[in-house]
Amino acid sequence: MKVPLSWLKDYVDIPLPVTELAERLTLAGLEVSNIQYLGIEGAVLPWDRERIVVGHILAIRPHPNADRLVLADVDYGADQIETVVTGAPNLFPYLGQDVHHLNLKSPFALEGALLFDGHKDDGSKMVLKGRPVRGIMNRHMLCSEKELGISDDHTGILILDPDAPTGAPLADVLG
Repeated sequence: MKVPLSWLKDYVDIPLPVTELAERLTLAGLEVSNIQYLGIEGAVLPWDRERIVVGHILAIRPHPNADRLVLADVDYGADQIETVVTGAPNLFPYLGQDVHHLNLKSPFALEGALLFDGHKDDGSKMVLKGRPVRGIMNRHMLCSEKELGISDDHTGILILDPDAPTGAPLADVLG
């Protein structure tokens, strides 16, 4: 029988890595024949609990120096709102709107997070570093499924359940 970890987490708090949980279940007399990861093949990338969290998108504004980029104001549970540059096409319909009331939530990676490079197809990883993008300093990032290793989809940022708690580690929400 296949049992998703997310299903188990609906019933009990599981603070252990998957491999350690499997070992403990086996020692308790329950057979764990294998662990099947979802997403990009070989993509066992731990989501840093401090650097990959749930972000709440508050506003989406035009980028002053680029037609195919937008600025997104994101609350991620810190003391101040961060503005990030993104080219995610699924945000363009909201351009210029106050989206706070829509409760748009997305994975939000902070500078220093380890992610998959969404612009390469070889499974390369990258450490997120701040850099200017068309004249706007960009230190953080709203993430697609590909950058998180969930799938090969890089067509836009991943939109989470509106009830996902802002600032919560993504590993706790999607774990």
